[in-house]
Amino acid sequence: MSKPLAGRRAVVTGAATGLGAAAVRALSEAGAEVVATYHQTDPADESEATWLQCDARDPDSVGAVIDAAVAQMGGLDVLVNAAGLWQQGIPGQIAVADIDFVLDTNLKTTILTNQAAHAVMRKSGGRIINFGSAEAVMGSPISAVYAAAKGAVQAWTRSAAKAWASDNVTVNALAPAMQTRGAERLREFLGPDAAPFIDQQIKATIPLGGALGDPDRDLGPVLVFLASEGSHFITGQLLPVDGGLIMVGG
Repeated sequence: MSKPLAGRRAVVTGAATGLGAAAVRALSEAGAEVVATYHQTDPADESEATWLQCDARDPDSVGAVIDAAVAQMGGLDVLVNAAGLWQQGIPGQIAVADIDFVLDTNLKTTILTNQAAHAVMRKSGGRIINFGSAEAVMGSPISAVYAAAKGAVQAWTRSAAKAWASDNVTVNALAPAMQTRGAERLREFLGPDAAPFIDQQIKATIPLGGALGDPDRDLGPVLVFLASEGSHFITGQLLPVDGGLIMVGG
């Protein structure tokens, strides 16, 4: 079996569940050595990854994890920052505490983890992969601060890509439409009566199959590619992995 990431050293943050857990599985299966982080949810992982607890909103915690990962693996080639959380927020009804929480959990985590990884990668290059969202492109009347935070992640990704290109560090973001806990949180917020409408919308707006993707089948291979040498000439991009939900172009 081919191991395209053999010899590559990766850190995956926010990896206990969902997209982060899929990243750990994909990178591990592709041969990478992986250090993965969790915050409050214990990981249910059968890979050979090393697990460390980390609050990705705290610079000291992030720095300690990156230091520990580098000490264990001897360096760092790949960061997948999956730390983040979908939260509802209807314009006109959003509390200050919710603004702070959503920005800290989605934007602050991105900046802190990226900067800590770059501090190591600037010596020998590397790949940084963030998670944006289709909601940042399309807008969302029910999760507006989340959409705004992911829009900021997209802008940060472009800015860091330009700043760090001379260090041979690429920075890209993915906008996935996957069946995850976040998708279930949306359903729970809208309630059971909205289920037929949600299913209808998904079927109408995702041309490839009319359904959300599977993280292992549909997202994993893209993560492996972005973590590999083959992606060396791609940076500053938002790459939708969403069955055609959004078709970003200019």
